[in-house]
Amino acid sequence: MSKDDYDDDLLLDLTDEEEESTEWLTTFADLSMLLLVFFVLLYSMSTLDNEKFSETFSSVTKALQGKMEKIATSRISQEEAGVLIDQAMMRRQIIESQRKVFAEVKTLQTKKGVEGLVSANFEDGVITLRVPGDVMFASGQVGLSPKGVEVVNALKDFFIQHKDQNIKIIGYTDNVRPSSGSRFRDNWEISAMRAVNVLRELLNMGLESTRLTATGLAYLNPLYPNTSEEYRAKNRRVEFVLEKRVSGK
Repeated sequence: MSKDDYDDDLLLDLTDEEEESTEWLTTFADLSMLLLVFFVLLYSMSTLDNEKFSETFSSVTKALQGKMEKIATSRISQEEAGVLIDQAMMRRQIIESQRKVFAEVKTLQTKKGVEGLVSANFEDGVITLRVPGDVMFASGQVGLSPKGVEVVNALKDFFIQHKDQNIKIIGYTDNVRPSSGSRFRDNWEISAMRAVNVLRELLNMGLESTRLTATGLAYLNPLYPNTSEEYRAKNRRVEFVLEKRVSGK
């Protein structure tokens, strides 16, 4: 082997070593970007001081900016990370907005007509109002009872006040099948018709049709095991699921 051949082989070895020594930068770039996105996601689910967060976020972004620009092979681009961050920030804004709406539910629960009847839950930016089915409907019936109309009328004012809320009306039954003499085929039909009739009542009261949907889920998603009459009565219910309307949808 000539000296020139030996030098060429040595140069190739050094080049390979340099390439291998920089491979970790790609992994580091991905990890850094994921940590940044994870940090923003944590922020979206917490309550922090906005000014302190802005300062921290800017510092982290600046620290990573130079490294990200040098690593063109990173599997997570800055544009993709930016989209994820924007989505996380928007979700935080929605949750905070919904939290304020939920705070007003306590006032609603003391209103004449629904006092002691409407329970409420807040989870991940979604507000759920629950009304016992036996309050809304007579046994085995799908038409609203006089008390049911009164409850819907009381809720109507709250819904009109918060025009930025889409309202999913969901009917539920227990797991007991209708009797053989019933005019309804099954619990799916009963739950669906109950939800539709609540929707129609709200339409008659002036709510926009674009905000309303009706679904019957029969015995699915029970709150309690259907092992006693008390539990079955609690599973028979109507839920009003409120989700904030996002512009452009």
